[in-house]
Amino acid sequence: MERKYIITIARQFGSGGREIGKALADSLGIPCYDKELISLAAKESGMDAEVFNNVDERATNSLLYSLSMGLYSFGNSFSSNSDLPVNDRLYILQHQIIKKLADEGPCVIVGRCADYVLKDRDDTLSVFIHADMEYRKKRAIEIHGVAKNRAEQIVNKTDKVRANYYSFYSGQKWGYAQNYDLCLDSSKLSTDKIVKIIKAYMEIQNED
Repeated sequence: MERKYIITIARQFGSGGREIGKALADSLGIPCYDKELISLAAKESGMDAEVFNNVDERATNSLLYSLSMGLYSFGNSFSSNSDLPVNDRLYILQHQIIKKLADEGPCVIVGRCADYVLKDRDDTLSVFIHADMEYRKKRAIEIHGVAKNRAEQIVNKTDKVRANYYSFYSGQKWGYAQNYDLCLDSSKLSTDKIVKIIKAYMEIQNED
């Protein structure tokens, strides 16, 4: 029986991971969730989406607070607690939503520790998209509107924030190859080719 995959996309800033995720979802005819997870979390909690948007993919500022609350290494069961920092509340909500979306059927999920959240499923394909610095700086300037003289600083800072977020909530190393099924360099391959590679991998897996 052919497996229907949930594909998770982790990505370096400026690598085009979001666009690749969307193109893959379009090619497969399945939903893609990225910023949509913020809207879903806001709807679930009744909070303003802008509040969540400001802390999206950022670890809580208070490590000691989270350690004291037993939150450093999150398990799979949560109870929403309005006393938690907003970062933690968002992570908990997104964790629950990601699991629910995966149960509903095939989809592409970008970022938000989705590979870690779904690590115990056998129908999940985890992908990490990376690229060289020059490629990412160029995209940061042209697509994200980053000032040329600050491009490298912004790229590095954003990656550090994502790495800290992933490490904080998963206890694992972001971008470490063994945590993913596929690691692909978007500076050497077009979006269309990366989509084809991911789909080919899925087809080969289905031959087992």
